[in-house]
Amino acid sequence: MSRPSPLPLAEALDLLPRRFAGPGGVAVVLKDGREVAARAWGYASLETHQPMTRATRLPICSISKQFTCGALLAEFGSPEALDRHLPEFLPELQSPRPLVRQMCHNQSGLRDYWAMTVIEGAKAEQTFGKDAAVPMVAAIHEGHFAPGSGYSYCNCNFRLLPELIRRANGRDLVDLYHQHIWGPAGMKTATLTADTRHPEDGVTGYEGRDVTGYFPADNGIYWVGDAGISASLDDMLAYEAWIDATREDEAGLYRRLSAPVTFSDGNPALYSFGLAHQTSGGVKLTGHGGALRGFRAQRLHAAEARISVVVMFNHEASAHDAAHFLMRAALGQPEPEYKQPEPGWAGQWLCPGTGLIARLEPAETVVKLHFATGAEALHQIAPGVLASDETRLERQGDHLHMRRLRDNIDTVMAPLAVLELADGTGIAGRYHCAETGASLRLEARDKAVFALFSGRLGEGRMEPVLAAGPDVWLIRTRRSMDAPAPGDWTLQIRRDGAGRVAGLTLGCWLARGLDYERQG
Repeated sequence: MSRPSPLPLAEALDLLPRRFAGPGGVAVVLKDGREVAARAWGYASLETHQPMTRATRLPICSISKQFTCGALLAEFGSPEALDRHLPEFLPELQSPRPLVRQMCHNQSGLRDYWAMTVIEGAKAEQTFGKDAAVPMVAAIHEGHFAPGSGYSYCNCNFRLLPELIRRANGRDLVDLYHQHIWGPAGMKTATLTADTRHPEDGVTGYEGRDVTGYFPADNGIYWVGDAGISASLDDMLAYEAWIDATREDEAGLYRRLSAPVTFSDGNPALYSFGLAHQTSGGVKLTGHGGALRGFRAQRLHAAEARISVVVMFNHEASAHDAAHFLMRAALGQPEPEYKQPEPGWAGQWLCPGTGLIARLEPAETVVKLHFATGAEALHQIAPGVLASDETRLERQGDHLHMRRLRDNIDTVMAPLAVLELADGTGIAGRYHCAETGASLRLEARDKAVFALFSGRLGEGRMEPVLAAGPDVWLIRTRRSMDAPAPGDWTLQIRRDGAGRVAGLTLGCWLARGLDYERQG
């Protein structure tokens, strides 16, 4: 059978509004530092009929993290210059304190504060102001793994950087953005839009999808360091051109940001200074995605091929998939073809190190792994083996060997018997987390179970709790202050010697190992 032909770049760009439907978007592809194709389609605001243009500034969301790390490196030379100030901002931390360098690589082991807003009782639409983040991070008592030993995405890492910078030299992060990156790169209209409720240029971010319709997102979060930058397509084009122009400079900022890093055990890490390292058809890429409620963004850079792609949406279609779709077209790679996986993959396993459920859901040509914040597509590469570029699962009898390169996890997981129905009356009651001071109430209502979180941010909404396995339950948060939401929380019931429920352990990929004692 002949392989499919690569899709022409112009055709790939033309397909974006249909394949990734939504109110509006922009995209650009560069080769050798120059624009070769670009599009701007749809509307920046459906209500005001304002067209989307390449000059419209959109939130670049977590793409901001590499700018924060770049400003730090340019101003101080290395993250170690800020280590001495970190104890001031983590005064309650009892586990080993991370280094600032480990924070920049998402190896700190700190739990993500946006995931923690769920258990602190936040509602998705409430205001999270300028002064809310630092006290919340300062209250952290424990990390969920030893610094340097693993990877876990954590916005705390980057939210603390502007505070550390200000403490070290009195300067605001936005001034460093202008001096070290926006000015040299020619990003003429880039700006810091810390208050997400008031985006630039009248743009509106939209929730919903084609089958439900689109409605304006209400997002009251103040971001700086971990997100907050707004930029136009022309600004991002200028950034990518600057990266290419400085590619041969050993002291060039992007070369320093994208240099390979390792974990403390010497294993290679796939994240450095706000940049994810990945591949497309064997071609090495660096880049980052971004997601706030109502917005999605993704940039990719293939250094050896000197190709860059940027995609930004004012809706919640996958900018990640769109950018990879364009990158394959720009590299002349055909769309991948996969065979139907062998039967018998459906099931769930319990990861001993994280305490999280790994659930497999077969589809037509992929098997979806539900473990982190979203489903990961795995493909059958050999009998009994599923893999992606970053994850490998191999059957070992009824157990499952999981290797996740990005997380630095290599573990064998025991199967977890699937329960679709369980009596929740035995677990109903109030629970308290001594580490955070937050509370959890489980309610059983005629075979349905719900959770209510309460804490420093208020009292949340009722969240459905689903039976997963013997004394194991799932809480699926689909909406939260940050977007996307943290996903599935694994709740494991803990019993005393008499078999009575004494407490529980709760965790998600972003925030693991939270212990709760039963109060009544």
